[in-house]
Amino acid sequence: MANKLIIVESPAKANTIKKFLGNDVKVVASMGHVRDLPKSKMGVDIDKDFEPEYINIRGKASLINSLKKDAKEAKMVYLATDPDREGEAIAWHLAYILGIPEDAVCRVTFNEITKETVQKCIKEPRKIDMNLTDAQQARRILDRIVGYQLSPVLWRKVKKGLSAGRVQSVAVKLIVDREEEIEKFIPEEYWNIYAKLAKDKEKFTARFYGKDGKKVELHNETEVKEILSAIENGKYIVTDVKKGEKKRTPAPPFTTSTMQQEASRKLGFPIKKTMNVAQGLYEGVRVEEKGTVGLITYMRTDSTRISEEARLAAKKQITGTYGAEYYENRYYRTKSDAQDAHEGIRPTYIDLYPEKIKDSLTPDQYKLYRLIYNRFLASQMSAAVYDTIAANIDTKAKNDTYNFKATGQTIKFKGFMTLYVEDKDDKDDEDDESKIPNLIVGEEVKKEKIESKQSFTEPPARYTEASLVKTLEEKGIGRPSTYATIISTIIDRRYVEKNQKQLSPTELGKVVNKLLIENFTDIINVEFTAGIEDEFDKIAEGMEPWKQVIRDFYAPFKAEVEKANQELEHVKIEEEVSNVQCDKCGKMMVVKYGRFGKFLACPGYPECKNIKPYADKIDVPCPVCGAEVHVRKTKRGKNYYICANNSKDNPNPCNYISWNKPKVGEEWSPEIEKEKNNEKAKKRRTTKAKKSVTSKSKTKKTSKAKLSKAKKTKGEK
Repeated sequence: MANKLIIVESPAKANTIKKFLGNDVKVVASMGHVRDLPKSKMGVDIDKDFEPEYINIRGKASLINSLKKDAKEAKMVYLATDPDREGEAIAWHLAYILGIPEDAVCRVTFNEITKETVQKCIKEPRKIDMNLTDAQQARRILDRIVGYQLSPVLWRKVKKGLSAGRVQSVAVKLIVDREEEIEKFIPEEYWNIYAKLAKDKEKFTARFYGKDGKKVELHNETEVKEILSAIENGKYIVTDVKKGEKKRTPAPPFTTSTMQQEASRKLGFPIKKTMNVAQGLYEGVRVEEKGTVGLITYMRTDSTRISEEARLAAKKQITGTYGAEYYENRYYRTKSDAQDAHEGIRPTYIDLYPEKIKDSLTPDQYKLYRLIYNRFLASQMSAAVYDTIAANIDTKAKNDTYNFKATGQTIKFKGFMTLYVEDKDDKDDEDDESKIPNLIVGEEVKKEKIESKQSFTEPPARYTEASLVKTLEEKGIGRPSTYATIISTIIDRRYVEKNQKQLSPTELGKVVNKLLIENFTDIINVEFTAGIEDEFDKIAEGMEPWKQVIRDFYAPFKAEVEKANQELEHVKIEEEVSNVQCDKCGKMMVVKYGRFGKFLACPGYPECKNIKPYADKIDVPCPVCGAEVHVRKTKRGKNYYICANNSKDNPNPCNYISWNKPKVGEEWSPEIEKEKNNEKAKKRRTTKAKKSVTSKSKTKKTSKAKLSKAKKTKGEK
C-alpha cells in the first residue's frame, strides 16, 4: 500500500515521474478531464445564475472507481495535473470526485519533469487556485452558451450539423476578410532601373533613386525610357560613401505561439502536431544515459523568462563549444499581457544536445527538440555583426543629375547565427550578404549595362497556420494553448481549406461568416473577442468574479440572438445553382455541403432525391481529349486531376489522370506521367540525403571540436 498517491493527466507523465520517487509513492493518470458539461444539452442553468451542471464523463466510470480506491488507500493524495488553467480545473474536478476539501494542501505542479524538480515540488504542495479554476470555468461556460445558441441559427438557415463558436468564428472572419482583400486587389505597375557597375574587376549593382536628390517613383515604361535615354552616355561618379556596422540580435526562447509559428515555417508541422510532439517531449522520453526524463519545460507559456540555473548551463555549453566571445548574458522582456507563471520553452538538460539523443527520439521529436534546443541556446549568444556600406552614385545629363544608390553588407562575426536563425513569414533580404567594392568619393566607376524591370504590386498573402497564429496573438484572440484546437476545428468543419500551407475560406465558410457578421456584430468581432480574453485574465488574477463576466456578456448576446431569430424567420439563403441538369426531373441542380465537402442535389427534394458528385474544374483543357479537367481529393486531402470523360459510364473513356496540374499545350501519356513522378521522388530522396549528410557533418564537427578541447584540457593538466 502506497503512503502517497500522485494523480497526473497522462500515462507517459506518470511513467516518467514514477522513476523519480520511492516505493511508497503510487503515480496514476486521470486521462485528462474526468468531469465536464454534458454533450446532450447545454448543461448551464441560465435561470440559476449560470450554474454549470457537471457530470462524470461517459466511459470513465471504471477509471473513477479505480482513482477513488487508490485515494482511499493512500495517506496523502497529490493532484499533479498540468500547470495551467486547464490543469487547475482538472485538479479541482478530481478533488470533488475524491472528496478532497477545496482548502486542502494537495496541489503540485511541475514546470519541468526532472528528478530534482519533481522531488522539490512534492515537498511544496499548495491549495487549488480557485482563481485559475474559475477562469477556465468562465471560458468553458461562455463558449458553451455561444455554441448552443448560435449553432441552431445556422441549422435553420444554412445546413444541419453546423457549429458556431466565439473564437473559431472570428478566426474564419479573418480568413474570409483576407480572401476579399485578395479578390478586390487591383495590381499597380511600377518599374526599377538597375545600373550594373564595376570598379576594377569587382562588379556591383546600384538602383535608381531619383533626380537632383529627390526620390522619383516610376509607374510606366514611358517614364523609364525617358530616363534611359537621358543617362545613356553619362559617367557614373561616386558622390558619397558611408561605412558602418550593423548588429542582429537573437530571438528570445520560444513561447507557445512562437514555437507553433516556427515549427510551421521551418518544419512544415501543423499547429496540432507541434503541440502533440511537444507534449511528448515534456512528459518524458526514455534516454540512454538518464532513463525516462522530460526533455523540455512546460510547452504552454506566454513567457520568455528563463531560470538562472538554465542561464548558467547555457553559458557553460556556449563557451565550451564555441568560445567565450559567442556568449552574452541576455534577459528578455515578457509582454505586459502575458501569463508569466512559467519559463519560456527550453531544454531541461543542456548536456543532452539533439545529436547526442537522436536515436532515442522519433524523427518528429528530434526535429522539434533540435528547434527548441538551438533556439534557446542561440538566445544566450552574441549578436551577429555585419560591416555595411552605402554609396550614392550620380550621373549627369544636360542640366539634370540622376541619382543611384548601392548598398552592401558582409558578415563580420556570425555570433548566434552560427547555430540558429529565425524564419519570417514575409521574406526579405535584409540579412543577405551583398558585396560592393571599397568605393572612394569622387571616383568614376565603369558602367557595364543598364537594365529596367517591370513589376506589379501584389495582394496580401493568404494566411498560413503560422501567420494566422501570429495575427490571433497580436489581436489578443484566444490564447496560444487554444490555437491548435481553433485551427483544427475550422478546417474539420470545412469552413476553411488548406492548400499548400495556405488557408482559404470555402463557399460554406463564406456563407456562414456572412450570416454571422450581419446578425451578431458584437459577438463576431475582433476587439470584442479580445476584450473577453482580458476578462478571463482578470478572473485568473482574482480581480473579477467569473459569474459577473458571464452576466455582462449574456444580456446583449441574448438580445442579438432573439433579434436574429425574428429577422431571419422569413429570409431564405440563396443556394448556389450549378449548370448541371437533374437527369430525373430536369431541374438545375444546386450545390450542397456534406461531411466530405460539396455535392450536387436536386432542388426538388424530397420529391426528387437525386444527388451527384460535385466537380471542381480548372481552366486548362484535358491534354489528351480537350474535355474539362476536374480536381478531386484523396482520402488524405491530396489533390489529383482527372478528365471529365474518365468514367466507366463513358463509351469511349479518356485515360487522363495525374498528380500534376496540367499546363496549356503540354503533352501527356501514362509513360510521361510515370517519368514525372519518378523524377519528383528522386528529388525528394536527394533532398533527404543532403539533409542527412549535413546533419551527420554537423555532428562530426561538434564531436571533433569536443575531442580536440578534451585533449587540450588534458594536455594543460
